Amino acid sequence: MSDYCDIHYASHDGLLLYARDYACQSDTPRGTVLCMHGLTRNSGDFHGLAQHLAEHYRVISVDQRGRGLSDYDSEPANYNPQTYVQDMFTLLEVLSLEKVILVGTSMGGLMAFMMATLKPESVEAMVINDIGPEVDPAGLERIKGYVGKSKPVTTWEDAVAQCREINALAFPDFTDDQWQEFTHVIYRNVDGKPLLAYDPAIAQPIEVADESAVPPDLWPVFSAIAATPMLVIRGESSDILAPECVAEMKRRKADLQFTEVPNRGHAPTLDEAEARQAIDQFLHSH
Repeated sequence: MSDYCDIHYASHDGLLLYARDYACQSDTPRGTVLCMHGLTRNSGDFHGLAQHLAEHYRVISVDQRGRGLSDYDSEPANYNPQTYVQDMFTLLEVLSLEKVILVGTSMGGLMAFMMATLKPESVEAMVINDIGPEVDPAGLERIKGYVGKSKPVTTWEDAVAQCREINALAFPDFTDDQWQEFTHVIYRNVDGKPLLAYDPAIAQPIEVADESAVPPDLWPVFSAIAATPMLVIRGESSDILAPECVAEMKRRKADLQFTEVPNRGHAPTLDEAEARQAIDQFLHSH
């Protein structure tokens, strides 16, 4: 028996999008958590966290358009945070959810900022994983260097090797089993062969303009949502979220909660003990 049910819903422009729905195991759920992944990732990233949180919360984990089981978009220009946010509000409407707790990794964190600005009444609190109002240019260039450019692989051994090559600095202590699990989220099985679980065309908008991946000047957005309870998690060696950015976030939001995960770059999986403890404490306090 699966830990979740499948949700299929139509976007405003006719794509069939997908999400996982982890039902709360308690008769008295504390709320609903909406998990949003990073640029090349999908709903599978949050499986461990969702299983954990489902003890007290309903958890919805999404595949943005062009990822996982969601339709690919024939117009690559639609692969941008503004469109993804619109898709998320469509999902909330379909599920009749008036208020959610947002968990956003990287691009998903930027989406959380935008959602809280556009509809603050719909966001109860947010967990932001390894992203901030400023994105370190070095990390953005690294991401642009591989998104949509990975060579096709024909065996799962090659897929694991490719994942290690791209992500070794972010997860220096991963075991072989963890690399296997990580790879089977990024790739899907097609006739026994691994195929990346995202549309390579998602790279096209960010090749044209960085603001297609990171909206320009998010500090006004961050200041506008300063009243929203927020936990920020950073990988110790992240090349996306700089310590100076975290310091400025703390200066602008005195009640900001923050934790740093050792032996992690961009981005922590949120299965680490430090991340899990911080999330549990944050949600319990709100």
